[in-house]
Amino acid sequence: MTAQREPISRRERPAKPALTRRGIVDTAVRIMRSEGLEKVTMRRLAQELDTGPSSLYVYVANTAELHAAVLDALLGEVDLAAGGAGAGAVADWRDQLIAVLTSYTRVLFEHPQLARSALVARPSGENYLNLVERVLSLLSRSGAPQEQVAWGIDKLLQYATATAAEHGTQKSSPGLQDDWNALTRATHAVDEATHPMIKAHMPALLAGSAEHRLSWGFNVLINGIIHTPLPDTAG
Repeated sequence: MTAQREPISRRERPAKPALTRRGIVDTAVRIMRSEGLEKVTMRRLAQELDTGPSSLYVYVANTAELHAAVLDALLGEVDLAAGGAGAGAVADWRDQLIAVLTSYTRVLFEHPQLARSALVARPSGENYLNLVERVLSLLSRSGAPQEQVAWGIDKLLQYATATAAEHGTQKSSPGLQDDWNALTRATHAVDEATHPMIKAHMPALLAGSAEHRLSWGFNVLINGIIHTPLPDTAG
């Protein structure tokens, strides 16, 4: 005869950890890393945290805010000291700025779904503010007017984010290499009579590594920010 198991009183069960915004975001990041951003929903989080979805809305207003918080958490991986000079050397502000922006882009490269979400997400956490502060500090060393620096950061982050989102989309496409091969063949085979500009700009049109193109793009934007005054809005 087997001994009857005595029921466990609810009072004796370990208490669930109290909900916090930090705990919710940390759980969301863990789900995203293992299952993808599309699984980061209020319902999935509630299941993971052993609570009801309505309890989460006290800390996070909606899924968009949740994704923005996840993005901010991952921005803690951006190397804000990237591009620093070695001992006895003076680092160029432009090199440092491009290094920080490249680090930001690479963080998003690792999370393609989040990169696409970042195109519309508006993070406001400490890591995002630290990134903005660092970029503004470096770009200000160019001597450009404050207004151009202030507007310019938006363009730099947009370019980095869009590049990461494009890279992530292509990386997840099973036919990426076939598409690239088809484009390469088509551009090399164009008729000069009908597409003279494509013919004239080959092979440079498809040349260059992704890293070199990214760096060049940042330089183009930085030069434009420095030398392009804001429009006159007085009229």
